[in-house]
Parts: sequence; C-alpha cells; structure tokens
Amino acid sequence: MAREVMFTRFERLWHWTQALIIVGLAITGFEVFGSWTVFGYETATEVHQILAWLLLGLWALAMFWHMTTGEWRQYIPTFRNMGAVMRYYTAGIFDPSIEHPYKPTRKAKHNPMQRLAYLGFLVVIMPVLWITGLLYMFYNGWEALGLGFLSLGAVALVHVMAAFALVIFFIGHVYMGFTGRPATAYVKAMITGYGHDHSEGETPSTGRTRPAE
Repeated sequence: MAREVMFTRFERLWHWTQALIIVGLAITGFEVFGSWTVFGYETATEVHQILAWLLLGLWALAMFWHMTTGEWRQYIPTFRNMGAVMRYYTAGIFDPSIEHPYKPTRKAKHNPMQRLAYLGFLVVIMPVLWITGLLYMFYNGWEALGLGFLSLGAVALVHVMAAFALVIFFIGHVYMGFTGRPATAYVKAMITGYGHDHSEGETPSTGRTRPAE
C-alpha cells in the first residue's frame, strides 16, 4: 500500500470551488424562494445568477478535463462488492475493528455507492437544475424559442425540488467525508491530494475484522 497523490490539483480546486459556489447558490436560491432573508430579494437574485454562471463555467472546464484525461471512467457505475459496502455503512462503520471493504486505487478511487451517488449528482440533479434554471432565467424568450407551452410554476417547482435533492446530497457528502479513520482522513486527502493507493499487492477485502497485531 503506497501513499500517493490520489486527487490532482485540478480535482481539488474543482471540488472546493464547486462546494463554495453551491453553498452560495443554496443561500441565495432559498432566499429567492422565500425561505429566509439575508441579502434582500433583488440582491439575492443577482448573486444567484452570477454564481450560476460561474458554476456553469467551472463545469464546462471540469467536463473538458474529465474527457481529455479519461477521469470520467471513475464514475462508471459498478455493483461489484456493493453488498459488502452497504453492510459496512449500515453496521460495520460503527465497529472500529472492521475495515472498509473497498480499497481505493488511483484508477478506481470511488466505491460502488460513491459512484452511484456521484452519477446521480452529475447526470440527474445538476442537469435538471441547469435546464430549469436557464428556462427560468430566460422566461421572456420562451415564445420565440417555441416553449410557450411550458408552465413557469412547473419549471420553478422542478427547480426547487432539484435544489432540495442537491442539499440532501451535499449534507450526505459532508457526513460521509468524516467517516474515514481517522475521521478527517478523507477531508485531508481532498486538501493535500495524498491518500493510500492499494493497487500494489492488493487482495480482495470482505470487511472482516483486522488480525491482532
């Protein structure tokens, strides 16, 4: 097991910048929705739109990077060892003597549950937010685009539902980020880039208890 760079500088920059922008979008978005008052409706709307464009730009850059580097393969779903991973997160995680059944490598950093969660985030939640957000933003041009049949209320409702899904994903992501051993291991890896690569001499893990030292 070698300690190597698991997350590149770009991945870390993308991750933390995206996280900050999403927090800003949530704060301003739910203010526009009427959940609270922080900046005032007009300011919140303007900031929300600016942050949305920034995130779109960041995503365009990230998509280009993932496609050119081949890192998009990290998100291909797999059900191999899914049962073992689910059992670990539902019970084994509370037993310090049980190891995580998935051993990450540089070429396969995410376990089966992570891959499904990230895939849902990347191809469902965010695209729905982009499409409904842009439709809402350019409402006055619907007729010219042949979209006059759409309902503004329905578009807004879908956008808000996707926003709630994003908040749930975000909270779950933060929680899971502190389930390493030690608790800050995953967060530290995303800050420094360094983690343990199990590709050398790797043996399948079943999540059984560690042998006595």
